[in-house]
Amino acid sequence: MRACPAQAAKQDFTLVNKTGDTISQVYVSAANAKSWEEDVMGSDTLGDGEEVDIAFERGERGCLYDLKVVYSDGDSAEWGRIDLCSVHRISIYWDRKAGTTRAVTQ
Repeated sequence: MRACPAQAAKQDFTLVNKTGDTISQVYVSAANAKSWEEDVMGSDTLGDGEEVDIAFERGERGCLYDLKVVYSDGDSAEWGRIDLCSVHRISIYWDRKAGTTRAVTQ
């Protein structure tokens, strides 16, 4: 998995940061995995209002994945069992009033 354009796999998606904060790490792992895969951002960051294409290897199997983002201040948010075969865009929002982060899939 990598954060760059490539030949399309059915799990490829675009991650959009609408949190007001910088995302320093992004992890995407199969829903049944016992640990997180490597940070797909590498040394890059995802600023507020920016988006990044997350590309899978062609032929990757499975549709259910977990997503974790880590913000520049070290806080993190996680979402489980996202069907990436039916989702092409995930926008992340921070609700300042509630103190929670939510993900909207399209």
